[in-house]
Amino acid sequence: MTVLVRLPGVSPYGPVARLQDRLVDLRGAGAIPDTVLLLTHEETITLGRMATDGAVVDGRGVEVVEVARGGEATWHGPGQLVAYPIVRLAGPHKDVHGALAALEQAVIDELAVLGVQGTRDSRNTGVWVDGRKVCSIGIGLRRWVVRHGLALNLDADLGGFGRIRPCGFDADVMTRLADHVDVLPDLDALADAIGGRVASGLGGTAGERVTYPCRDDDDGEAIVRILTGIAAAEDAP
Repeated sequence: MTVLVRLPGVSPYGPVARLQDRLVDLRGAGAIPDTVLLLTHEETITLGRMATDGAVVDGRGVEVVEVARGGEATWHGPGQLVAYPIVRLAGPHKDVHGALAALEQAVIDELAVLGVQGTRDSRNTGVWVDGRKVCSIGIGLRRWVVRHGLALNLDADLGGFGRIRPCGFDADVMTRLADHVDVLPDLDALADAIGGRVASGLGGTAGERVTYPCRDDDDGEAIVRILTGIAAAEDAP
């Protein structure tokens, strides 16, 4: 079973990053179930392992963080849905490229439900609509536990991407779902749908759903307790 954890509101990057690190270790030890975090970040620029010196065009007034994922620079901010799977890959799903493809397919399938045709680019990871990128994807692995994930632009201010060269491109390569549908879906319903598809694509089944904030003052301690409790209940005779 994969637990979907919805972090309501707009989450600061640091506490969520620290929560991810802790959950990856706990999942590797079998202390929590597979989990997908679903959230929206405060404005943040993240730099993957392939980021070059010119990846950030204007970092003034915004947090810039180096992260352990593939890819280059990504912008996060309000109007974007982020999904971080904390999933241990096993069996036929123990495949890095397969995991990336599964995240792409999760978004492509959900866009199709909304009447939008999402596509892949064989040279550039992510999901594209009409030649522009609507969803950035990058993952890291620790002991075959996935971390990081995808960021789907809903009605984000695309001007934020002007701060970076997104994945090495000019900022105008980016698009958002709001420019391709008449009415945006409900955020919580979309998060639930994307989370379920991510879980399925990585070999699991979405089960329990938890809504709880990750705050600066506790770095998700309550979420850890909830997840360890779920794992203990599953293991009980």
